[in-house]
Amino acid sequence: MRLLLRTPILILTAATLSWGGVSVAPFGQMPDGRLVSLFTLVNEQGITAKITNFGGIMTELQVPDRDGELGDIVLGHDTLEAYLEGTPYFGALIGRYGNRIGGGRFDLEGEAYQLATNDGDNHLHGGEQGFDKVLWRAEPDSGKTALRLSYVSGDGEEGYPGELTATVVYELTDANELIIRYEATTTDPTVVNLTQHNYYNLRGQGKGSIVDHELLINADRFTPVGPGLIPTGELAGVEGTAMDFRRSRPIGSRLEPLSGQLELGGGYDHNWVLNKDEPGRMSLAARLYDPDSGREMIIETTEPGLQFYSGNFLDGTITGKDGMTYYFRYGLCLETQHFPDSPNQPGFPSTRLDPGETYRSVTRHTFSTQ
Repeated sequence: MRLLLRTPILILTAATLSWGGVSVAPFGQMPDGRLVSLFTLVNEQGITAKITNFGGIMTELQVPDRDGELGDIVLGHDTLEAYLEGTPYFGALIGRYGNRIGGGRFDLEGEAYQLATNDGDNHLHGGEQGFDKVLWRAEPDSGKTALRLSYVSGDGEEGYPGELTATVVYELTDANELIIRYEATTTDPTVVNLTQHNYYNLRGQGKGSIVDHELLINADRFTPVGPGLIPTGELAGVEGTAMDFRRSRPIGSRLEPLSGQLELGGGYDHNWVLNKDEPGRMSLAARLYDPDSGREMIIETTEPGLQFYSGNFLDGTITGKDGMTYYFRYGLCLETQHFPDSPNQPGFPSTRLDPGETYRSVTRHTFSTQ
C-alpha cells in the first residue's frame, strides 16, 4: 500500500484511500500537470488535520470547543488553485530560511551569497519559490497517525549553497497533540531555519479578530528590529514594554496606539528569545487561549525563538474557506524558529549546517479547553 503513496496517479484514481489513521484524496494538479493530494489525520477524539503535499500546507485543523463542538482554527483555502494564486503563507512549511535575512545577503566560508529580495530590500521565508510553493513527496509514517513529507532542494536553489534534503513529519496523537518534527542534511555548508506558518484563530477561522485571545510567551527578552523588521542584534528585556507576555494577557491590551517597535511592524511581528534551561531541549514557548470558545493551545519547542505575528496585513481582500473574508487581525502566527537574520548576527544562535550534521527541530502543540 505504501507504493501507492509514492505514485500520485494511483492516489488520485480513487476518491479516498486510507492507511491507519491517515487517508488521502485528490486535491488538483500543478500547472505542469503533477498531481496533488490532500491527507487527513484523525485522532480518537476527532481532532482532524488536513495537509496537502503542495507546500506541506495544513489546510484545516478541527479542534473541539468547551462544548465539544469541532471548529476549524486555521486560516486557508478550499482549493489548490487559491493557494497557487498566492497567499500570505497560510499553513505552509517554510524554508530554507524562515523569517527575514537583511538585504538578502550573507557570507559563508568566505563567500558572499545573494538571495532574492522578496520583502522590500530583504529576503523572506526562502525566497520567490520557497518550500511553501514546492511539491513534497508524501507517505504515512508507519505505526502512527502521521504524515512524512520530504523534499530535496538543489544546490543553488533560491541562491542557497548545498543540496539540502529536508524531512518534515506531522503527527497527531490521541493525547490531542500536533507534533511537527523537522530534519535536514546538506552536501555543502549552508544555512537552514525551518518552521510552519499556520494562522490561528481559536474562535474559528473567519469568526472575528484575535485581539481578545489571551497570550503567554515564555520569554524575558526579544530581538528589537529596525526598518524592514531586521533585528538590530540586541537582546532587549520585555519588562515594562508592550512585548511583555510573561503573564497571560489579551493580545489587544497594549496593541493600540501603535508606537515604537509596534509601529515598525504595524503591530506584533517580532521574535522572542525563549527562556531555556538548556539549548535544544523541549520547553514551553507559548500558551494561547480564547475565552469565547474555551479552546487553549500550548506550544513547546526545541527552538530558541518564537515569532509572534498579529495578522497586521490581513485587510479583507482575501476570501478563505467557506467563503469567509479574512479581515484585519483575523488570524495570528506563532512560528517556532531560530532568530531572523541569524546568518548576519554573530551573537545569535547559529543556523549553519555542515555536511555530516543533521538539523533537527521539534515543536509540539497541545489542545485542551477551559
